[in-house]
Amino acid sequence: MKGKVTIVTGGAKGIGKAIALLLAEKGGDIAIFDVIDGSDTLSEIRGLGRRGLYYQVDVSDFESVEKSVDSVFREMGRIDNLVNNAGITMDGLLVRMREEDWDRVIAVNLKGVYNCTKAALKYMMKSGGSIVNISSIAGMMGNPGQSNYAASKAGIIGFTKSVAREYAERGIRVNAVAPGFIRTEMTERLTEKRKEEMIKMVPLRRPGEPIEVAKVVYFLLSEYSSYVTGEVINVSGGLYM
Repeated sequence: MKGKVTIVTGGAKGIGKAIALLLAEKGGDIAIFDVIDGSDTLSEIRGLGRRGLYYQVDVSDFESVEKSVDSVFREMGRIDNLVNNAGITMDGLLVRMREEDWDRVIAVNLKGVYNCTKAALKYMMKSGGSIVNISSIAGMMGNPGQSNYAASKAGIIGFTKSVAREYAERGIRVNAVAPGFIRTEMTERLTEKRKEEMIKMVPLRRPGEPIEVAKVVYFLLSEYSSYVTGEVINVSGGLYM
């Protein structure tokens, strides 16, 4: 990652923070987009001796995204990689799901990927690079009470493959990572009973850690995966097999 600039959406905490810090450890400069305060993560990036930027951005707002991406290019001089990690859940059985809950999840999780990718591509087309979209195994196998979330994550997979085909000749690789049951603030809110039920479904018999997702993202951004594009890599401990 030395000399590379990566935008990480949802980079203030959880999986996004793990990705941002690992890339910084590998010598990269990082721009974080998030709706929550990213100052702590930014301090850690700079503590590693790397350049870091933080923008308070709602990825569902294209104008805000475009202004922030343009600012990253002005400040950093280049944009090499993009990690579309920002996402939310607003769960509920379909017959009880409010229209606004459906619309908001699709707007952040799916439209947000479109917004950030479109804004970054105009710079990446000049130099090539790599895009990694964070999907979910929910987008591949479904999940009760998460029709909105699963639909958004399935959409990311189709989007990934289409954009990979469109921009391969420009030297831009586009891949997706589909995490399973990962230990984050979101999953820590589950009841102990539900956590135990989930772990029993995982062949490796434990939740994943954010760093385990981050390492796969690093692989897909790096030259180690120089002949990989349009792929979806599951990081689920065998849950999706």
